[in-house]
Amino acid sequence: MLRRLYNWVLSWADSPWGAFALFAIAFAESSFFPIPPDILLIALCVGRPAHSFFYAGVCAAGSVLGGLAGYLIGWHFMGSIGIHIVAFYGAEAQIARLGELYHNYDAWAVAIAGFSPIPYKVFTITAGMFAINLPVFILASLVSRSARFFLISGLVWKFGPGIRAFIDRYFDRLAIAFVVLLVGGFALIRFVF
Repeated sequence: MLRRLYNWVLSWADSPWGAFALFAIAFAESSFFPIPPDILLIALCVGRPAHSFFYAGVCAAGSVLGGLAGYLIGWHFMGSIGIHIVAFYGAEAQIARLGELYHNYDAWAVAIAGFSPIPYKVFTITAGMFAINLPVFILASLVSRSARFFLISGLVWKFGPGIRAFIDRYFDRLAIAFVVLLVGGFALIRFVF
């Protein structure tokens, strides 16, 4: 079933409605859909490299708005809808741990999930459930999702279609390395100043 969904998402790259599909998939992925928008983003950028940054903006906007929908699910509907989405991803046991992360790190937990390969939807829903500060949630989502999608689009724009296989193969490792460097940089700044 996931392979069919993957192929369906990828089929939008050849459609004149590709940018609209990208927005919708990014929106849905941030709250319930299992396929990340990255695959369509890469395909669209490969097809029209001059529009790479436009596609990144569309993807980021859809993702942040979808994140707000996820937040709303967790805030108002955790018992009826949110728990089923979290269960689908097998993250029930992590809910208490996420509450701890939000309590201790607030925006950092959202930002790391927004950039990394961690299922972002689980974080958006539980952020609403734990009622973390909404402006902080929006800002962390905007920064992290934009960084992720603009980085992917920038790589495709700069290096062309050949970078697609590299991104597909090493995205998880690249995302983890970026997060480690980001957190390390802020820790260094905090330590020095």
